[in-house]
Amino acid sequence: MTSRELITMKWIISVMVVVLGMWSCGVGGAPQVPCYFIFGDSLVDDGNNNQLSSLAKANYFPYGIDFPGGPTGRFSNGKTTVDVIAELLGFEDYISPYATARDRDILKGVNYASAAAGIREETGQQLGDRISFSGQVQNYQKTVSQMVNLLGDENTTANYLSKYIYSIGLGSNDYLNNYFMPAYSSSRQYTPQQFADVLIQAYAEQLRILYNYGARKMALFGVGEIGCSPNELAQNSPDGRTCVERIDSANQLFNNGLKSLVDQLNNQLPDARFIYVNVYGIFQDIINNPSSFGLRVTNEGCCGVGRNNGQITCLPLQTPCNNRNEYLFWDAFHPTEIGNTIIGKRAYNAQSASDAYPIDINRLTQI
Repeated sequence: MTSRELITMKWIISVMVVVLGMWSCGVGGAPQVPCYFIFGDSLVDDGNNNQLSSLAKANYFPYGIDFPGGPTGRFSNGKTTVDVIAELLGFEDYISPYATARDRDILKGVNYASAAAGIREETGQQLGDRISFSGQVQNYQKTVSQMVNLLGDENTTANYLSKYIYSIGLGSNDYLNNYFMPAYSSSRQYTPQQFADVLIQAYAEQLRILYNYGARKMALFGVGEIGCSPNELAQNSPDGRTCVERIDSANQLFNNGLKSLVDQLNNQLPDARFIYVNVYGIFQDIINNPSSFGLRVTNEGCCGVGRNNGQITCLPLQTPCNNRNEYLFWDAFHPTEIGNTIIGKRAYNAQSASDAYPIDINRLTQI
C-alpha cells in the first residue's frame, strides 16, 4: 500500500469511527450534535451522588415519581433541564452519569454533575462529599484520555469533541451553601461584587481547561432566582411570597459577570463558541406570569416540610402533591419537571431576545 493510500485509509477509518459514534447516540437519523457533556450541581445531577457519602441525594421515592426509571438521583419528580435539552437535540437516551458510564458509553456523552457542588472547593462541605467544578473537569479529562484510546488518536478525538454541546451550570450552591450561610466566612471576606468576581475568575479557569481538552461549543447557564425558592421564602420572606432581594441582587452580579465572560472568551479563544442562558430571566417570567405557563403555585414546593414546604427537601416515602403540573418547584430548591421543561425549551429555542446570548442552543449546534 502506498503512503497516499495509507493516508486515505486512515482518513476513511477516522470518519467511520465518528459516524458510528454519532449513530450510537442518536434516534433514527443522527442527532443535531454527536453527543452531550454536562457539568453542574443538583439541578442536573442524574445519579453521581448516589455513591458518595453525602446528605445531598435523591435516589429515593418520591423523587422520580414521574420519571420512567423511578428514583435515579435526579432532584425532581421527573426530567431535569438537561434531560429536556437532550430530547430536543435528538438523543434517544438520557446522558449517563459519570459514576456508571463505561467503555463506549462515554461516546454518547457524560453527565458529571454533582449535588451540592460549587465553583469554590469548600462550597457544600457541610453536606458531605460532592464533586466540585474542578473535580468534574478532572473527571472529564480522564474521559478524554479514554476517548483517545477508543477513537485511535488525539486528532480524531479533538475533531469529535469540537462538535459536542457542553452544558455548564454552577454557582447556585456558592450562594446557598456558602456565601449566604453564616457558617462560611466568605460573606465576611468579600462584598457581593467581590465574591461574584472571585467566582467568575475561578469559573473561567475551568472553562479554559475544558477548551484545552477539546470543548468548543459551551452553553453557560446562569443562576436562577434563588431568592424566590421555597427555602429562601420560608427563611427570609416576611409574607412567604416576596422574593429575597439581597440574594437575588447578588445572584445577578454573578450572572452579569458570566454574560461578560461569554464575550471575553469568544474573543480570546480561537473557534470557541460560548453562549449564556438567562435562567434568572426565564424564572422571572414564570413567577410574574404563572398562568401563562399553566402553573398555579410558584412559592411552595410540591413536596417538603414546614413553611412553603421549603424547610428541607422531600423526606423518604413522603406523599407529594397530586397536582404536580401546577407547581414550579418540586421541593425546597428544585423545579418540577414542568419547570425544568420550560427552562430547557427556552434555552434550546429562545422565546425572547433575553433568553440566550448571543444565540440559543439550537443555533449553537448549527455552527
